[in-house]
Amino acid sequence: MAEALFRKAVGNRQDYAVSSAGLSASEGSPCSRETMDMVDSLDAGLGNFSSRPVSEKLLNEATHVFAMTHGHLQILEEHFPAFSDKFYLACEFIDVPGKGFGSDVPDPIGMGKKAYQDVADALALAVPSIISYIDGTTQHEL
Repeated sequence: MAEALFRKAVGNRQDYAVSSAGLSASEGSPCSRETMDMVDSLDAGLGNFSSRPVSEKLLNEATHVFAMTHGHLQILEEHFPAFSDKFYLACEFIDVPGKGFGSDVPDPIGMGKKAYQDVADALALAVPSIISYIDGTTQHEL
């Protein structure tokens, strides 16, 4: 869902390459039906999305990596310490109502439609602040 919303937000900007990976993702799995339904309802299609695990190769190519939870961030830092300067929380730069700055975006799997909507709402707040942060810290070449 985060990848789809981020792709929608950056639109046709050529200075961005957007991808996602999971800490416990298997290679080539589709997203859940609930994720697809939520993304479609937000006009942020996922196309032919398939999952992939986090890898050193992906991290080497990335300028920024945004984790959904503090737990994910900690695992990234423990398993890939050489890339820790690239790691951030997705909600690090926003004050999520009722949760504060740097709150987790929990995994909605198995939690029902409201959980997916809550994730979409948090990401809708987070993505513009992430783009602003990246724009302010990265020299983009067109």
